[in-house]
Amino acid sequence: MAASRKLSTFRLPPLPTIREIIKLFRLQAAKQLSQNFLLDLKLTDKIVRKAGNLTNAYVYEVGPGPGGITRSILNANVAELLVVEKDSRFIPGLQMLSDAAPGKLRIVHGDVLTFKIERAFPGSLKRQWEDDPPNVHVIGNLPFNVSTPLIIKWLENVSCRGGPFVYGRTQMTLTFQKEVAERLTANTGSKQRSRLSVMAQYLCNVQHILTIPGQAFVPKPEVDVGVVHFTPLVQPRIEQPFKLVEKVVQNAFQFRRKYCYRGLGMLFPEVQRVESTGKLLELADVDPTLRPSQLSVSHFKSLCDVYRKMCDEDPHLFAYNFREELKQNKSKAQEKDDDKERDRL
Repeated sequence: MAASRKLSTFRLPPLPTIREIIKLFRLQAAKQLSQNFLLDLKLTDKIVRKAGNLTNAYVYEVGPGPGGITRSILNANVAELLVVEKDSRFIPGLQMLSDAAPGKLRIVHGDVLTFKIERAFPGSLKRQWEDDPPNVHVIGNLPFNVSTPLIIKWLENVSCRGGPFVYGRTQMTLTFQKEVAERLTANTGSKQRSRLSVMAQYLCNVQHILTIPGQAFVPKPEVDVGVVHFTPLVQPRIEQPFKLVEKVVQNAFQFRRKYCYRGLGMLFPEVQRVESTGKLLELADVDPTLRPSQLSVSHFKSLCDVYRKMCDEDPHLFAYNFREELKQNKSKAQEKDDDKERDRL
């Protein structure tokens, strides 16, 4: 009980401000790494509150930078905070925080895109997928240049229950450019509806919970920032392999202003494109004149289920890539032109 009371009353001792840390260690945001620092602790506290109740939780923070959100997480009475930071310039400032919170902050100098989280926290935290989410959270102010590949990687982890999701339906609270946040949460038919909307929403409950004005960051980005909360669904809305869903969705949005049959046709080799696309849409009961943004997750479920059957019937179909066929056709056309030129000579 004494240990529990100690956890519940923990607060960081007085420390230099984030702005002072930046001056002390001569930190500058690296433009090539899309770094933007959030200095207002009221805002970082708000982000952390939006993540839910973190009392005694185990938190994985990505891209802590100078440690603004890190401080707010530590002040939320967590059991342990693990931070992964690629930029070595930030390690001394984070170490100062670790010294101020003995036993609570673990620092890894590494790349979040390759870091293995699966064994970072106690196995006792693991929950059955059908149970409530575990007391594990992922929080991060993501650099813009890694936010999309990282969320796609984590969504694939959700589908196979790997990465942060070995512990169960781990919740994530992450920052994105406002435009990306709007895409992740866009409803069917909206202008922001995109590949990201479908990939996130078929696997998770996705909420745009907060918008932070760009002027709150240093240096000020050209756009505002959206905070998005993800809770994996017990049952995915499409029960097919992630790569298959991703391929269907990517192709559907190839030509977002055209009718959906145009992009979906790219799933099939040119010689069978018209016939196979018609078959796909007919069996999936999808109107070929809908725009990609008008396709609901239910539409994509039907399309993925039918496409899976077509792939099972033709083992070479899933490996087909229309861009490779285009390259080959261009190469053959070039060879013919070269032959004609030689014949003229």
